[in-house]
Amino acid sequence: MNKHKNYSILAIVFLLLLCSCVSKKELLYLQDIQSLNNSKVISSKNILQENDILKIDVSSLENDASIPYNKVSLVNNFGNSLQLLQLNGYLVSKNKTINFPVLGEISVAGKTSQDLEKYLKDLLKSGGHLINPRVTVRLINSKVTILGEVRNPGTFTFTEKNISLLQALGLAGDLTIDGDRKNIIVIRESNGQRTTINLDLTSAGWLSSSYQNIQPNDVIIVNPNSKKIKSAGLVGNISTVLSIASVILSSIILIR
Repeated sequence: MNKHKNYSILAIVFLLLLCSCVSKKELLYLQDIQSLNNSKVISSKNILQENDILKIDVSSLENDASIPYNKVSLVNNFGNSLQLLQLNGYLVSKNKTINFPVLGEISVAGKTSQDLEKYLKDLLKSGGHLINPRVTVRLINSKVTILGEVRNPGTFTFTEKNISLLQALGLAGDLTIDGDRKNIIVIRESNGQRTTINLDLTSAGWLSSSYQNIQPNDVIIVNPNSKKIKSAGLVGNISTVLSIASVILSSIILIR
């Protein structure tokens, strides 16, 4: 009788330890990445949004002629910090406009940074303001919010034109071992519309979608995996499981 009882207890311990394990298929990223070898890289077109801050530089063959079309910069005197760059930038209003020197109020609705560069260049040229003007537009307050099962959740600012979803997760220190790699939620707002998508990081399929790259103001949510959810309501964490197993094994020894 005691022998059967001992076997039953050992079976319970085994099941508890089995529940605490996460399979390799749940942890490894891009397990079928070879299927996308030599595939085309998709670049995203980020439409300018309300509260974006733009750094716009205008130049021409005659440097003095372009001075009135540039904001007076404090960066040269006080460094190149992001905060100062933002103070020197152009804030996109609720009506999707910016107040540009000499030209006045300019609409950026539906435009990307590249679209705005071309638009301003054409205005300066066709209006007889500058000869062969050159315009560069750069978004300087891009940010992404990453929440859930990552090592350092929070809101992160980036200055690159494009960063990938994997790079964004890297800013947050990568997923913890308890993060559900098969169910990453991306919330995106663009032109007054909100979209959500669930991505499986263990597969490479999403690399061919528009969600390969992050857009400014995206929110990424990493939910806990099934093991973490079960342990939260049942036995806590792996240390708890081991503690329970230790108690049971000690009981078995005493029974014998």
